[in-house]
Amino acid sequence: MSLVRRVGPGTKLKGKRVAIIAANEFEDIELLYPFLRLSEEGAEVIIIPVRRGLHPRPAIPIKPVSGRYGTPIPLEVFSEGERYIIRELKEIKPEEIDAVIIPGGFSPDALRIDEEVLTFIKKVHELGKVIAAICHGPQVLISAGLVKGRKVTAYRAVKDDLVNAGAEYVDEPAVRDGNIITARVPDDLPEFCQLIIEVLSKRK
Repeated sequence: MSLVRRVGPGTKLKGKRVAIIAANEFEDIELLYPFLRLSEEGAEVIIIPVRRGLHPRPAIPIKPVSGRYGTPIPLEVFSEGERYIIRELKEIKPEEIDAVIIPGGFSPDALRIDEEVLTFIKKVHELGKVIAAICHGPQVLISAGLVKGRKVTAYRAVKDDLVNAGAEYVDEPAVRDGNIITARVPDDLPEFCQLIIEVLSKRK
């Protein structure tokens, strides 16, 4: 795996590899904020685009995976190989990363029906790696069967789905239960990222 050549001034996450997985119509800021914040702390960020879900209009066959507000992958204003790299899901082994982040938006609706994505997330969980999901992201955790008996949060529209899946829903900005970290909405991104940083920085 190619390494990112440059990391940020922080060192809390030096040597850590964090994957961000997204399909079309992801919530732009929920990908961009963790990417910047974690790379600032020295993490190597791998962005995994999954070509599923609805395309922002106009829809053309060669259009890249894009967010609700048009952010494309690759990220146009950041050079790949500097602060992040792009890999296909099949190119990444769960053993090679320390955490995976699932942004919200409409992306999780597509990710949760992709068997390769679910297999990947389940394996990451089995290995005890950190799984972090925000907004609608916990929908993927529901479909992967990872929320039963867990204390989690999400966008309030996902509350009933979590409860029906056996989770304990908590209305807090960011929640950790074991290796799973969840958050509600973009306003909670600072707490979400801080919790991810705290957990990863303590892991050898």
